[in-house]
Amino acid sequence: MLCLGIFSTGCKAIVATNNRNWAPDQAKLPISEVNGDHIKIHNVRNCRYATSDNYVVQYYDKDIRLSDIQTVDFVVVPFKDTPSVAHTMLSFGLADGQYLVSSVEIRKEANEEYSAWKGFFNQYELMYVIGDERDVINLSSNYYNSDVYLYRTVAKPEQAQELFLDVVKRANKLAADPEFYNTITNNCTTNIVSHVNKIAPKSVPYDMRILLPGYSDEYAYSLGLLDTSVPFEQLRSESKINQLAHRYRDDENFSQYIRR
Repeated sequence: MLCLGIFSTGCKAIVATNNRNWAPDQAKLPISEVNGDHIKIHNVRNCRYATSDNYVVQYYDKDIRLSDIQTVDFVVVPFKDTPSVAHTMLSFGLADGQYLVSSVEIRKEANEEYSAWKGFFNQYELMYVIGDERDVINLSSNYYNSDVYLYRTVAKPEQAQELFLDVVKRANKLAADPEFYNTITNNCTTNIVSHVNKIAPKSVPYDMRILLPGYSDEYAYSLGLLDTSVPFEQLRSESKINQLAHRYRDDENFSQYIRR
């Protein structure tokens, strides 16, 4: 089956590499220098979009203190045609009100599109995007026109810091030792689960809602990782940020407004 899959996609070499003709918005990998409490993140993505395919590529370097990470939010973006499947992300809140998103994605080559089927056959490298919310969340809500749900987790600041540190270490590892994306075993949600279970072992047992991450918010709720003071359907309704994201799409305080 593997041979057939590779043959059908042009016999691409089955060795993961960081040397391909990448799509412009995925040409640079985030790399972080960790020195005690100080982290310097290179290549924080901050693209500005006219359409999902027409954008200005921008990156910047950011110096933060790990101890300034105060919160982590769980972001779920269901696929429009198959809402049981979703893209999931983490967004880390800093003490100064800024946010950094971690998005685990296929690393597309120029003019390449995502196919879940191809994702079974070592046809995409895996990458972490560390980006500004006005890029990553704006892209999903306002340019892909997908529903976006943003949930505040119950993680304490120390847990959010440990989680963020594990994220940047994983991103660094992929920059040095690339891996293939896999639709089932090595994707956005499985990597988030791995990070969470590393800092809190066995806190997220395997469940079909990991395989079908359109239900991952419901699963996180059932595990007590989200606010359980209201029924889940109410929480989900209140966590949809599309209207606010559209209204404040160009505002420098985008992150604060979508959390109203």
